[in-house]
Amino acid sequence: MPSIVSKSSFKTLQRFSPDYAPCTITKYESKRTGMSVVVVDQEGPKVNGFFTLATEIHDDSGAPHTLEHLCFMGSKSYRYKGVLDKLATRAYSTTNAWTATDHTAYTLETAGWEGFAQILPIYLEHVIVPTLTDAGCYTEVHHVDGEGHDAGVVYSEMQGVQNTQGELMDLRAKRLLYPENVGFRYETGGMMEQLRVLTADRIRKFHRDMYQPKNLCLVIVGQVDHSDLLHILEQFEDGILNDIPPPDSTFKRPWVDSDPAPLLLRSVVETVDFPEEDESSGEIAVTFFGPSCNDLLGASALSILLVYLAGSSASILENTLVEKEQVASAVYYSTEIRPRILIQFSLSSVATDRLEEVEKRFFELLKATAVNPLDMTYLKDCITRERRMIKNSIETSSTPFSESIIYDFLFAERDGSRLKADLSNMKEFEVLASWPEAKWQSLINSWMADANHVTILGKPSAILSKKLKSEEKARVEEQKKKLGPKGLEELEKRLADAKAENDREIPKGLLEHFPVPSTKSIHFIETTTARSGAAKQLGRLDNNIQRLVDSDNTKLPLFIHFEHVQSNFAHVSLIISTESVPIPLRPLLIIYLENMFTTPIERNGQKIEFEQVIKELEKDTVDYGISLGGGIGNPEVLVMRLSVEVEKYASAIQWFKELIWNGIFDVERISSTTVRLLADIPEAKRSGSSMLNSVEEMIHSAPASIVRARSTLVQALYLKGVRHRLKNDPDAIINQLTDIRHKLFQFSNFRVAVVANIEKVAEPVSSWESFTAGLDTSKPLHPLEKRLLRISEAARNPGKLAYIVPMPTIDSSFALSVAKGPSSLKDPRIPALMVALSYLDAVEGPMWVAVRGTGLAYGTSFTRHTDSGQISYNVYRSPNAFKAFQTGRAVVEGFLNGQTKFDALALEGAISSIVLSIANSEATIGAAAQMSFIRQVIRELPEDWNERMLEKVRAVEMDEIRTVMKDIVLPVLTAATANLVVTCAPVMEEELLAGFRDMGFTPEVRSLASFQDDYGMGVPEGAENEDEDDEMEDGDEDEGDVDEGGDDEGDGGEMTTSCT
Repeated sequence: MPSIVSKSSFKTLQRFSPDYAPCTITKYESKRTGMSVVVVDQEGPKVNGFFTLATEIHDDSGAPHTLEHLCFMGSKSYRYKGVLDKLATRAYSTTNAWTATDHTAYTLETAGWEGFAQILPIYLEHVIVPTLTDAGCYTEVHHVDGEGHDAGVVYSEMQGVQNTQGELMDLRAKRLLYPENVGFRYETGGMMEQLRVLTADRIRKFHRDMYQPKNLCLVIVGQVDHSDLLHILEQFEDGILNDIPPPDSTFKRPWVDSDPAPLLLRSVVETVDFPEEDESSGEIAVTFFGPSCNDLLGASALSILLVYLAGSSASILENTLVEKEQVASAVYYSTEIRPRILIQFSLSSVATDRLEEVEKRFFELLKATAVNPLDMTYLKDCITRERRMIKNSIETSSTPFSESIIYDFLFAERDGSRLKADLSNMKEFEVLASWPEAKWQSLINSWMADANHVTILGKPSAILSKKLKSEEKARVEEQKKKLGPKGLEELEKRLADAKAENDREIPKGLLEHFPVPSTKSIHFIETTTARSGAAKQLGRLDNNIQRLVDSDNTKLPLFIHFEHVQSNFAHVSLIISTESVPIPLRPLLIIYLENMFTTPIERNGQKIEFEQVIKELEKDTVDYGISLGGGIGNPEVLVMRLSVEVEKYASAIQWFKELIWNGIFDVERISSTTVRLLADIPEAKRSGSSMLNSVEEMIHSAPASIVRARSTLVQALYLKGVRHRLKNDPDAIINQLTDIRHKLFQFSNFRVAVVANIEKVAEPVSSWESFTAGLDTSKPLHPLEKRLLRISEAARNPGKLAYIVPMPTIDSSFALSVAKGPSSLKDPRIPALMVALSYLDAVEGPMWVAVRGTGLAYGTSFTRHTDSGQISYNVYRSPNAFKAFQTGRAVVEGFLNGQTKFDALALEGAISSIVLSIANSEATIGAAAQMSFIRQVIRELPEDWNERMLEKVRAVEMDEIRTVMKDIVLPVLTAATANLVVTCAPVMEEELLAGFRDMGFTPEVRSLASFQDDYGMGVPEGAENEDEDDEMEDGDEDEGDVDEGGDDEGDGGEMTTSCT
């Protein structure tokens, strides 16, 4: 750890090193202002900051949320909108923020300490001494535009979520859990009706009350120069003392000095309607009060109990309600850290007419669990696994302990004593392991089974959907009528004036004063590669790890790629080619993968039930799963993974063998999975963003694509056909699954990736001999699938399709256009395109200012998909996606026709952002190892590709940027060369149709159902709407892409089964 100054206005409150993590935690406090600083020293290329304020409000005005946006609009010394982000971009940094019910956090992510140190004081001034102008509040929070429509960045954000199922249920639960004098009752994001009347003065008052240094904690994680940090903070305090309330003035600490939430006097069950035309299934949310958040032992016990109750398909609630009785598609649990921890269970996709019945069944199970004998062996395994998972999470996180530090600041003693006591060791698990069964049963009773609670039954309502649509349309029409032409004209002028004030040009001298920092303080994590078997065809390596691997004397031809890192765990992945799976069977892969870890297996002639399989698997692992390969840059392959303690490396290989070849295709299990997946379809169809991507997958992916085959719009029909066949001809489905296994799991389809401390791995190669025994190892390795070969004709020749898909479940609009782009990272245009997109998409860059800054959308982004040879433009959550799209095109045209000049300083920032993207992709030891594998195996690039690409990026000329904007970027915004998909609220349909027609598109209005495809499964007439209970009545009750050096690639979707 760097040296720490002794003479400072900051005093050291705590310094300790957890005995289970390679880091040191230090807490400081300012003697002058009371500001808290907690540093977690950890090796890696990134420094992360969380600048956290405890925020409490007793209304739904949204003032906390609006400040999260407005603080970025300028500060006392930097009175220009966007100056913070423009400077951050140049310093390998990015900023963001979030608003929770109990705090607001401003984040700073930087590659290296030098850039972080440069931005830190500027950022803190924006937080503590922001400008908060009337003009900024008008554009950023809420305004009515010249056409009478409500807009504003915050307003648009809340418009997109206020009437969703989750938000409506959550808000009603808050109202029932907390009285009016408790801040946890309120929607801190803001309700639309209150945002429309929120004033700048109200926001300023909230800032004055809450945004004081004594209420601020800086949480910083990374390789930090403590002396430099404290010096910077002292100078910062010197500059703000005259702008803040006197540090010794009385201050009511949020939450801690507020009225505590009273205990519930009785249980409440209420029904909440949410807008949805498909009324077949709803949701159940059950909330309890748990132990104090400052009770480490109680909180740890709660975590164990929740895993025991609902952590996997073997747990009581999940096993009974989902797998056996099939009354819900999943049972989720979550906790919210409050003075008294909130415990919530969510039951998803419950038949609407059975909501009340299932809620009662849920409590029957809880009560029975509390009085019947517990499986103490499994419970103790849960304790052991939780310890392992904590250690693993520290290795795999670039921001370990940050959440714990934030909540310690909010609710515990400010001297850090609780922080040290809680994080120094994990002795609490030793205590928990000694507890008798009766102790655990009593906790289930007191916290859940016998506890007062709030239950919300979320019920879909087509009537409410129509009502909200008509009411909003009527409200806007009345607003227009009331304003009249003159009023609308005045509002248009007011908006223009506000924009002009906000968008004052930042003096170049101000930006130039802050040079681009050196990259010397960016410490990338180094890994060492070794190869075995067919992997050696990529080239022979000469290093100590390679020699160690070679010393494991074997001629096994299996392709194994090793990445040596300092880790306590072995992360083993099996990458599987899918080319040999027949196209008509590819949609069935979703069932195959879902059942991979939840099916019985045969062992020594005995059938091991799936519950026992799961318990044994969890005992041996910290993580397991199988998914499409989006995470490794190729979504057309499958990745099966197991993470174990390094000494259990051989056990992981044995699990691969058992799960792949010894799994039993059990009709009961397959039926359960099918029913559960079908139950999730209506919920999946409620998301405007998700359905936008699903429609795009259907039109741009060929039937051979695994991405398309697993799409919701395929599964919606295909699974109904599977369900019908399981009832009438189950052997047909079993035979198809057997065929998939034979086709998929062939030696020639396998590649293995191992990330571990190879020096601690016994027999890294020969351990695989048992796995390959009996396989035909003579056939050559199949090449990995190319996504480019699995795109549709419409994707190869875009410019002919445009669809508008109305969705009653959303209140805003989303758009996605797709055109041709480079299909190889070796394309000579890639460096210029990287710079061009980084420049356009920069925070406070051209697109941000033109679209988000004017309230036209919550955000836009360009994405390169070199694996499929495409480029896309996405408009996210907009009050009018056409206007956002049109504005985006105008921005690009401005650069091409010379009306808008390129900013040399911003171009430097674009290059710095690419450096940050590399650091992001390699922020932890696991991520660094994975990126090495992706470069060498998936993308067939040299190990030093990042360095080579950065050299090319820095050498890009202005003319090259214009060329790629003209040839690649503009086409994705042009009707003749791009395909377009829009999802929107039905009330927006006509306006969007007219707008996109004027741009040259020929949009067609279509329903989601019109894009569905059953892949020839054939759903018999009447079977599509069969009642699921009838279908299963005969004994069937049981149940994306990575960022590679700025290569901002979409993953093409993901299908994942995992347990972490």
